[in-house]
Amino acid sequence: MNRRKFIEKSTLSTAGIISAPLLARERAYSENDRTKTFAKDVVRPIVIATWDVPNATEKAWHILRSDGSSLDAVEQGVMIEEADENNQSVGKGGRPDRDGNVTLDACIMDKDSKCGSVVYLQNIVHPISVARKVMEETPHVILAGRGAEQFAYGLGFKKDKLLTEKSRQEWLQWKKTARYEPVINIENHDTIGMLAIDGNGDLAGACTTSGMAYKIAGRVGDSPIIGAGLFVDNEVGAATATGVGEEVIRTVGSFLVVELMRQGKTPHQACKEAVQRIIEKNSDQPDFQIGFIALNKNGETGGYCIHPGFSYRVYSKDGHTNNPSDSYLNK
Repeated sequence: MNRRKFIEKSTLSTAGIISAPLLARERAYSENDRTKTFAKDVVRPIVIATWDVPNATEKAWHILRSDGSSLDAVEQGVMIEEADENNQSVGKGGRPDRDGNVTLDACIMDKDSKCGSVVYLQNIVHPISVARKVMEETPHVILAGRGAEQFAYGLGFKKDKLLTEKSRQEWLQWKKTARYEPVINIENHDTIGMLAIDGNGDLAGACTTSGMAYKIAGRVGDSPIIGAGLFVDNEVGAATATGVGEEVIRTVGSFLVVELMRQGKTPHQACKEAVQRIIEKNSDQPDFQIGFIALNKNGETGGYCIHPGFSYRVYSKDGHTNNPSDSYLNK
């Protein structure tokens, strides 16, 4: 019994009956049709990313419309943000930990559920590309710290200084009054997650971050954790998260969103329920931000967050738009 059949049998019904909503939402293709002819209302190719990152989604779209793979699209899309020194939550220019070191986390996942991840990586601008190499060239899923860095150098990645003067000056200012605990707010940990479907109908996802600003050295959030910060199931859809990673890890958030879509929920509905699960575990009004985005097999997209202000970019044949996310708390 394969994984899909097991989940259907154990969670949808004891008889293994697929729910009507799921049947309605999935566009099954003929087993004899290797070209996978889908229904006319299916949207592909398409790319979606957390936050208003038009340069990143434009890069991904260029690859997709040129018949490139979803895996190449998400990798090269988020690389735009990793290289942007003005984006202080990702890659070069990211805000450091409390000791002044910029440490990066990233993961990537393809249509075959292959995945790779790096955590606590220093001195490399593009952790997403190192994560892809972990996926493709090792028997492992996660490499960490110095080992991940040495692995990257062995493949030809160049050493670079990640702490820019702007981020260094902000860190020095923070040190004057800092308490020895994470400073949790909406602005200091905005991960870039990206999901795509290519012309063949195959999904992939990528997630990259410099983590929570001024975190305790060694801290790792949800972004490089498969199932938490990112999850892809080529039969159903994909999801990624942004915000305070500890809360996403506790609920295995991105995996939850995909499983809710498997049960027939729309991407928006699945993201909303995942946020509500987090709310239920925090009895007081949450003073942190969480945002999920999702993409299902038909190219439908959605997102949901706790605080107003989160948005996500979508690029398809229908246009290139920034979409404000619905939120648990009103403005």
